[in-house]
Amino acid sequence: MKLLIITTMNTLKSTRTLPSAFNNYRIYHQLKCSINQYITPEYLTKRLEDLPIQFKTPKPRPWKPINLENINSRQILGIDLEVFIAILIGSINTEAPIRHYTQTSRQYLEPWYPQLAKFVGGKIAKNGQLIELGLWEKEEQRHTPVLMKVYTQLTGEKVKPNPHKARHYQPFLDSYHGLYHHGFHRVATEYGATCLYLWLMVHTTGELRAILEELVIDEINHMTKFLGFGIWAFPESNFLKIGETILKSMKGKLSYDPQQSSLMGTLNRMTEVLSWSTWSWQNRLSFMFTCTYIFYRLWGWTNQLTPAYLESLLGKPLSKDVFNESYLDK
Repeated sequence: MKLLIITTMNTLKSTRTLPSAFNNYRIYHQLKCSINQYITPEYLTKRLEDLPIQFKTPKPRPWKPINLENINSRQILGIDLEVFIAILIGSINTEAPIRHYTQTSRQYLEPWYPQLAKFVGGKIAKNGQLIELGLWEKEEQRHTPVLMKVYTQLTGEKVKPNPHKARHYQPFLDSYHGLYHHGFHRVATEYGATCLYLWLMVHTTGELRAILEELVIDEINHMTKFLGFGIWAFPESNFLKIGETILKSMKGKLSYDPQQSSLMGTLNRMTEVLSWSTWSWQNRLSFMFTCTYIFYRLWGWTNQLTPAYLESLLGKPLSKDVFNESYLDK
């Protein structure tokens, strides 16, 4: 009799865990399928090869029409509504200061690569006034309003953005390493946005999934262009140089400092902004899988970007000597 009771209890316990196990399998399967769909060598190469065209004739990528009024909380799968809302608020506050991001990047790029400077930050008049938006800003500036609309649909309330304090341009005496450091951080933040929005997309359905997909496509597009440009502009970059850049930027600190660009500091800030401490362990593991698998796919693609191919696409990059001459002049 005792054995029968134990067997029955174990059977009921197994039955209760089946839906959870199935949902976890479905999430990982969809994550892998979505990453395999968007992070392919062919897709990424097309996005990179589009960059010289956008230099000449910049044109924002149109979004497909989506009825945002149909978005509701039932379209969220596998994430607690409170956690999803917290992630939304963090994303809104992170996306909001896009003008600061674009103008900071423009200032780093303008003396050396004016075409990309215009792509990200647009045109500036002699009096310092912005007279034309860059394509990067045109595409990114639509993210905050749509995320705010999603928030309203899910909560019935309006949200007022509380933009975090973005870092200002800080000229380096060594312009070469200054530009490399800033570019590395910019690629990392676009990569992080790609991972987050794709992960959220897989946890949604209907119109909510559709609008998150548009954000994913935008972020992949920008990440790919910045990453490919960086590999072209800094062909000697490798894991050792990346590690050195991270260590130098940290300066012994892991906390976020608005006056100091630090990848680890930004990561620490984002765990707070996105309310990481409230995520379930299943959510944390699936998000880490997303980041790891996307990185793996990107790494495979970057290994195909030979100097000869990149020069045929973007021309010959500036040599380090040009930056060194500028450094000596100062």
